[in-house]
Amino acid sequence: MPFDRLATATTPTCHIGLGLAAVGRPGYINLGREDDLGEDRGVDALRARTHELLDAAYAQGVRYIDAARSYGRSEEFLADWLHARPGADDVVVGSKWGYTYTAGWTTDAERHEVKDHSLRSYERQRAESDALLGDRLDLYQIHSVTPDSPALTDKDLHARLAEAAAQGLSVGFSTSGPAQADAIRAALAVTVDGAPLFRTVQSTYNALETSAGPALAEAHDAGLTVIVKEGMANGRLADPYAPDALRAVAAETSQGCDAVALALVLRRPWAGVVLSGAATTGQLAANLHAAVVDLDEEQAERLGALVEEPGAYWERRGRLPWH
Repeated sequence: MPFDRLATATTPTCHIGLGLAAVGRPGYINLGREDDLGEDRGVDALRARTHELLDAAYAQGVRYIDAARSYGRSEEFLADWLHARPGADDVVVGSKWGYTYTAGWTTDAERHEVKDHSLRSYERQRAESDALLGDRLDLYQIHSVTPDSPALTDKDLHARLAEAAAQGLSVGFSTSGPAQADAIRAALAVTVDGAPLFRTVQSTYNALETSAGPALAEAHDAGLTVIVKEGMANGRLADPYAPDALRAVAAETSQGCDAVALALVLRRPWAGVVLSGAATTGQLAANLHAAVVDLDEEQAERLGALVEEPGAYWERRGRLPWH
């Protein structure tokens, strides 16, 4: 399995990955993005920014990169970078299918992405991903599975995914929404010829939203690699938006709020890869400090008091504007 390469890495940041959601397209819901990216969000500008981030991440030991069909041109930018750096053959590449990017490289589109978990969508987007990433694609995940997703019951789709797995591609799924735990448990029950279909799960988990934790522990115990996304809660756990309790712990550790927020996730024994969603190299460097933050139990308990009710968390996330 491709993730075995991460497990044997020797760098201290081997379990922190880089997600390209914030830099593969001009619009996204992260707070503070106007300042992060500035006014020039043309294709060439974001390609250069993505390559700068990838260079910095690789130099600092990051070996897992996360993209998606709906992240604008993230796969294209990543493919260009990989082609220009043949020595980076130890990078593990994951992408996702199930959403189509529809914003037309604007920030004010009525809809930025459209969800479709059908077999037809998989076949179309798999061909698109293969055209860009080819044999560098290690992991292909269903994007944002919910308990009612047809991807959990479509036997024809399961058969095609099992074929891809038999050919060496790891197959996984990501989750979103207040019922993540239900979606994870439903996906764990999906089998083909008696064998579990999925090898990875990617879910939102952070100081504000921990409801998927028990199900992620179950997935880990079942042998899946757990990837954590949105550890910064789309910027809500970063300066200047971080809550007071997080600011206080950050001051005690002499680290930034982002490093402490990600360190809290890294404490979970089931967390295999924790994604940084950095949009600048400065943010990336600060995020990577999470690997050296040593939270004590009292500090972790104080941060644990920040947890929100899942429905309220996801309702607030749904109201974040596309900057």
